[in-house]
Amino acid sequence: MKADHSSIAQQASEPLEVVSLVSLGQHPVSGRLRRAEQDARALELCLALERQSAPGAVSLSAWHASGSKIAPGSEQDQALRGYLGMGLESLTLVTPDSLQAEPLTAVDPQAAAADQPVIDVWPLLVTRLKQAAPQLVVCGGQSETGEGSGLLPHLLAESLGWPLVEGIVAIESCDGAHLTALQALPRGQRRRLRVKLPALVSVDAAAPAARQSAFAQARRGELASLASGELAHDAVAETFAIAPARKRPKRLKRIKATSARDRFKAAAAKAEGGSGKRLDGVSAEEGAAEILKLLREEGVLR
Repeated sequence: MKADHSSIAQQASEPLEVVSLVSLGQHPVSGRLRRAEQDARALELCLALERQSAPGAVSLSAWHASGSKIAPGSEQDQALRGYLGMGLESLTLVTPDSLQAEPLTAVDPQAAAADQPVIDVWPLLVTRLKQAAPQLVVCGGQSETGEGSGLLPHLLAESLGWPLVEGIVAIESCDGAHLTALQALPRGQRRRLRVKLPALVSVDAAAPAARQSAFAQARRGELASLASGELAHDAVAETFAIAPARKRPKRLKRIKATSARDRFKAAAAKAEGGSGKRLDGVSAEEGAAEILKLLREEGVLR
């Protein structure tokens, strides 16, 4: 019995191991690399948990999985240092074992050719998480570069056998055995959840915005590489034909309401679909004629 009590006391005195997974973001206008918005919000929640806990009660670390070498001073290096500027002393680069012997060329699925290999990094994270065995892993819901499918939290939770909670906007408390957090629901509602650890949570876009990155702290921080597992190629992604996304225009809607109340209802109502006409294999003159006809029907041109 004494040994059991001592082991329990030792577990209670050990700090809570928290890992924040971060990725490279991309500015929607300029296209330049930056820290990802959702991953920065996830790191902000972890920093808030560390701040509200007792000194030394939370051990926070940030990881970035990369299948290629990140050179000092490169655009990737500067983007990742945006996380260091939030108050971290170091950031761990989870890389494959083969990277130490033979550096790889950075591959982006959006710019990669069909004959270039696409590197899958989630097996590296699974191997490293099994080795480190943290109690809590926090990440963003969707990346801004690559496929951006949002499947990474699900793949990690399935491989580790951990519970996954999505849409978290706040971490209220964590006692080492259970996590209490707020989950975002539609129409601004919130739901309080109590999750047994170890667990993996993904952060919603409604979470508090991340703090501004300090330039001096970002320069002082260290990017440390850590080999973990073998390199894995995504054979399915290599067959994808990826092209830049185009924003689809919304269907024009003519508001005929007279009162302010009717105009507000018409503006807030969702646009009805199904009445459009799809043009395939037509000439430029025929397409222009159909557009002109639509503009006249909607009352834009008279």
